This record gives sequence, structure tokens and C-alpha cells, in this order.
Amino acid sequence: MAVNKILCACGSGLGSSFLVEMNVAKVLKKLGLHEIEVTHSAATDVHKGVADLFVIGKDMYDICSPYGDCIVLDSIISIPELETKLSAYLKTKGVL
Repeated sequence: MAVNKILCACGSGLGSSFLVEMNVAKVLKKLGLHEIEVTHSAATDVHKGVADLFVIGKDMYDICSPYGDCIVLDSIISIPELETKLSAYLKTKGVL
């Protein structure tokens, strides 16, 4: 399965999802993956098919998990945690 779009979601679609989006973009750039689209949104915009992967905080898991694969971050500001989890996920999908 290809990973073409990653959606970072939070309750309001403003602060934390935007921060996570910026961090995901940094990690993807570091990994040399420039073709994956990264966006952020509110929980109300989460539905099946909107993204191949959701990158979220723990509080969003119950909302997002029915609609697709999720990477759940213990700390939304930890780039090392994000890089570890995102790299592992992308390896399982054959992207890395």
C-alpha cells in the first residue's frame, strides 16, 4: 500500500495538529520523502479515505482509529518519537 497523504488531526484543527504537521514534514524531508502530502485538520474532518495515515495525540485515537491507520504520539512535540514511529510505519508499508 502506498502512503500518499498523511493527516494530522486534533480537536479544533488549529494548534496541535498544525505543530504535528510541521514536524511530520520535517521528518519526511529528512527521510527524503518529498512526494507524501501532509495536512492538518479538525476531528470533524476525519473520515474514511481522507488520508492513508493519521498522526495524532493519544486523545484522538478513539476518533481516528475507525477510519484508518494511526500513529499515536505520547508527546506531540517529540520529533525523535515521531521519527521513530513514522519510520517504522513507512518500513512496514514498503515506503522506506
